[in-house]
Amino acid sequence: MKIFASPAQLAAAVGTEIGVGDWTAVEQHRIDLFAEATGDHQWIHTDPERAAAGPFGATIAHGFLTLSLLPVLAQQVYRIDDVRMGVNYGLNKVRFPSPVRAGSRVRARIALTAADEIPGGLQLTTLVTVEIEGSEKPACVAESVSRIYV
Repeated sequence: MKIFASPAQLAAAVGTEIGVGDWTAVEQHRIDLFAEATGDHQWIHTDPERAAAGPFGATIAHGFLTLSLLPVLAQQVYRIDDVRMGVNYGLNKVRFPSPVRAGSRVRARIALTAADEIPGGLQLTTLVTVEIEGSEKPACVAESVSRIYV
């Protein structure tokens, strides 16, 4: 994990890869809980028997489940000290190039592309690539926007 002592130190890293996180398992139980929370019970996510014969050979995580993992995956990559709070501000672009099969492990590779001053802090834009262990194609590529306040 990369630790930035201050927002200014982080801002100096614009244009660089901040780091790569640890592998995190995406198990069927997590997929089922996400289906329950969102009401999306499509068989490719929740029916292992039917999904085994489907286009992906197994159940897969919802794309939005993969996207929802960004905060926890990012916490493994970096931390900014001397910050009062941080909030998600949105996303500029999101793509899901490859499905995440149940039981797979994913991690985040994060590059800081912008750090713009806002009243009371910084608006950060990061390029987050969610990698799948053993796969050349990523599960998700997202341009994430967050705000930190000092």
